[in-house]
Amino acid sequence: MGNPSSASQEPPAASSSGRPTTLESDERSPPFRPIVMRFLESVGLSKNPIAENYSSEDFYSDLLCNGLKVHTVRRGHVTCFTTVKPTISNFYGMLHGSAVAAIAERVAIATAKTVVGEDKDMFLGELAMSYLSSAAIDAELIVEGSVVRSGRNLTVTLVEFKMRKTGELVNSCHATFYNSPIAKL
Repeated sequence: MGNPSSASQEPPAASSSGRPTTLESDERSPPFRPIVMRFLESVGLSKNPIAENYSSEDFYSDLLCNGLKVHTVRRGHVTCFTTVKPTISNFYGMLHGSAVAAIAERVAIATAKTVVGEDKDMFLGELAMSYLSSAAIDAELIVEGSVVRSGRNLTVTLVEFKMRKTGELVNSCHATFYNSPIAKL
C-alpha cells in the first residue's frame, strides 16, 4: 500500500513536451531567460523602483496632454496636433497603442462636450480602436474628433489620427458616451 500523504498529492502538471513543470523557480535558468530579461529592461521593466517624477498624481495625463495641441474647436468637431515622442512610443519606436487609446479618449470627450448640454453628465460606455498603420518617433499627427450622432441619452464620436504630411489614416476610434442628467444630492 502507498503512503497516504502521497496519495492525496496531485501529480505535477505536464508541459507540452511531456515533462513536469513546477511553479517554483528552478536553479537552472532556461536558455531564453537572458533574451526576455534584456527585452523587459529595454522597455523599462526592471527591478528598479519607479522614478519620483513618474509617480506624481495624474502624471499620465501630463505625459499625454503636454504633447497635444488644440487647433480648432467648433460644435461637433475638435482638431488637435501631436508629435510622437519617445515617452509615448513602444519598443519598436512607434506610437504606443495605449497612448493612441488615451489620446483618442481625451479628444472624444472634448468632442462630445461640444454638443452635450451642461446639464448632462457623460460616461464612456465603449471605446473601439482600429490600429491601421504606425507612426514613428517625431511623426506629426492630426487628431480629428467629430460627432457621429448625438441624442438625448447617447453620443457617438469618431476620432481619426492622420499623418500631418501625407494625410494617411493611422488610427481610427469610435467612442460611445451615455448621457444622463446630473444627479442632485
